[in-house]
Amino acid sequence: MIELRRIDRLPPYVFQAVDTLKMEARRAGEDIIDLGMGNPDIPTPAPIVEKLNQAAADGRNHRYSASKGIAGLRKAAAAWWGRRFDVEIDPESEVIATIGAKEGMAHLAWVLLRSGDAAFVPEPSYPIHLQCAVLAGADITTVPMNLDAADIGGPFLEALSVAWEHAWPRPRVLLCSFPHNPTTACVDLGFFTRLVDFAREHDMFIVHDFAYADIAFDGYRPPSILQVPGAKEVAVEFFSLSKSYSMAGWRVGLCAGNAEVLYGLARLKSYLDYGIFQPVQIAATIALNEHDEVPPQICDIYRRRRDVLCEGLQRAGWPVTPPKASMFVWARIPEKFAGLGSLEFAKLLLREARVAVSPGVGFGVSGAGHVRFALVENEERIRQAVRGIRRLMAQG
Repeated sequence: MIELRRIDRLPPYVFQAVDTLKMEARRAGEDIIDLGMGNPDIPTPAPIVEKLNQAAADGRNHRYSASKGIAGLRKAAAAWWGRRFDVEIDPESEVIATIGAKEGMAHLAWVLLRSGDAAFVPEPSYPIHLQCAVLAGADITTVPMNLDAADIGGPFLEALSVAWEHAWPRPRVLLCSFPHNPTTACVDLGFFTRLVDFAREHDMFIVHDFAYADIAFDGYRPPSILQVPGAKEVAVEFFSLSKSYSMAGWRVGLCAGNAEVLYGLARLKSYLDYGIFQPVQIAATIALNEHDEVPPQICDIYRRRRDVLCEGLQRAGWPVTPPKASMFVWARIPEKFAGLGSLEFAKLLLREARVAVSPGVGFGVSGAGHVRFALVENEERIRQAVRGIRRLMAQG
């Protein structure tokens, strides 16, 4: 029998159990409201689509592209970081395009880690953050997040210090994401300043996934780690057009920061791919350069959905805290169902309320007492989901 090596180190895919039940219910004709996978449902704005169509009609754009991204897209990305965060980025050496942030992070792990190395990852966490180190042959050391702390930054830094003292081998890399998926935890620039200081002190490199840079509410503005003076010495940051411009299926990621690390990623990618289809890169360039109005519009849609879901759950007797950012609601399982654990409770929601959610244990063992709602249905569908959950809560 062939041994699959690194793949066999991956844990079972917990979400599959819910996905299977969801598909079985739909085949039986049931109407399932899917708030599980964070797959944006908002159409990409028409001007961006029109630019894609124009570029795709030009045969000159049908050839292989540049694996690190066309010059125009890299210049637009550098301008975006400068405009949004007053961060100076060299478009030639300090930013590259990736085939979505997920691909970029997975391949960056190959650049930074090898067998015998270790990486720090917050726990719970988005699965690729936990597993990209494993796919690179390295080990992961999880850093617990205090899921009930009002200020996540201080407790996390304390936990990071404790984990460092007990870790061997010493982790070379920290993979993190704020606003955080799945917990929606947010931090301020002071947190990133202390995190950069920690990385310098311990000769560690930071990979920050900034997927929800634009999806923030109630006056909160997520900071970029690159705003910290000297952060580029010890960090890179990924941004994606998936959420901000609702371009999830287009697979446009951008990574900025340390030039030496980005040179390594670009060199690796030159062996693996020929970059994103050039018309997609051209349309992404137009999005970044000419459509700053789009992210606030999309953010407002998610804010309204958040309010409908959170207010509805609270009225149903399920106390939840509205998130300050991201396209998710992270909710502790109601007390009367706490004994089920997140996977069985997610199955119960699917069977009885006709609502699919992500079980928290899929993001790490500490998520076992929570579920994650993705705000990927319109407001009326979310109201329908709440009605189903209210009936289940009343039966409990």
